[in-house]
Amino acid sequence: METISMSRKERRRLEAFSRVKMGDLTLVAASEMLGLGYRQTKRAWTRYKEQGDAGLMHRLRGRASNRRSLEQTKQAALTLYRQQYADYGPTLAAECLAKDDGIAVAVTTLRRWLLQAGLLERRRKRSQHRRRRPRREQRGDLVQMDGSHHDWFEGRRGWAVLMVMIDDATGEVTARFYENESWASSSDLFQRYAKRHGLPRGLYVDQHGIYRPDREPTDAELLDKRAVETQFGRAMRELDVELILACSPQAKGRVERMNGTLQDRLVKAMRRAAIADIDAANRFLEESFLPEFNARFAVKSASPDDGHHRLNATVDLARILSIQEPRVVAKDWTVRWHNRVLQLPTESAAFVQSGQRVMVCEPLNGALRVFAGEREVPWSAILNPPQVKPRKRLGPTGSSQGQKPAADHPWRGRYSTAKRLEPSVP
Repeated sequence: METISMSRKERRRLEAFSRVKMGDLTLVAASEMLGLGYRQTKRAWTRYKEQGDAGLMHRLRGRASNRRSLEQTKQAALTLYRQQYADYGPTLAAECLAKDDGIAVAVTTLRRWLLQAGLLERRRKRSQHRRRRPRREQRGDLVQMDGSHHDWFEGRRGWAVLMVMIDDATGEVTARFYENESWASSSDLFQRYAKRHGLPRGLYVDQHGIYRPDREPTDAELLDKRAVETQFGRAMRELDVELILACSPQAKGRVERMNGTLQDRLVKAMRRAAIADIDAANRFLEESFLPEFNARFAVKSASPDDGHHRLNATVDLARILSIQEPRVVAKDWTVRWHNRVLQLPTESAAFVQSGQRVMVCEPLNGALRVFAGEREVPWSAILNPPQVKPRKRLGPTGSSQGQKPAADHPWRGRYSTAKRLEPSVP
């Protein structure tokens, strides 16, 4: 006895035509019930009468599709995957096959071929345990920033960090390679972003020591009731950018997921381009990778407005994004900065007095600047500053000898002799 497999649609037709055959239903009513035209219903009814139940099955069942890929294409794609793209996912592998090798294969088709050949394992998706925060409505409302430490060059050079900024509304990415994640790398990337796009309203970062202060407040901060802040936090306050510290990696999930994407796509792109140093990698990011990446994956914001604050021409961005520390002007009109002596000129005595506090700024380029209030003071370096003699260290008793008197010291002898001469009490 032959077994026939039918789809749900074919079973519905079998049921309707069985009722037509028994006289319980007309062809017109059957066509309305099946949602078919009357002429198509008559053709299907004729096949059913001639061939029975098998006449209702689709004619192309069991036959290869007319749009199937050639066997040569399949074998070429699998061979290239084994040789060049063994650690690629199906989506990225399909893109590279089409772009670099001229083999156009749909992602679903390539995934099926890889599964059949045992070159890909099925991955079970995790159940979603967090609710994603909706995107901000307009561009520039919120930008997330994070550093991704990874073997980006796959041993062609040492590890590096990729500093990534991603707009929350559009997903547009700005990134640059640095040796490490530090105040200098964070400030440099933010300065580049601000010059190109403007100042964002908010910056979402993690609990790194660059952004979160870990020291106790000074006496001046306690007296002025000022919050403790890092150099980067002070710069964001002066630029009117809200600095938001995330409580967990999942809170800034958009940039965390982007780090994972770049660790897959960017690493393989630099491998194909044979990039082995940071300067070449940054040029590759700027000129090739990021424009193509953003053109493909960035989305349109819900609002056409731009939330960035445009940089005013009067804003001294280099001064704000610098290391700033107060120093006291000495009596000879010099200022000390990290074992360096800065000599203020004679004409500065008109507005700078000895004992006055000035602000020394060290920008990203290392060129020191001195400010008395908002006025910049020129300075010159003293190449051979006079050496200050260290104070003589006193001992624990305050003696300049640095030690206690010996037991047979005359000072001790006088007291011991006096003690021996005291009359004894009967």
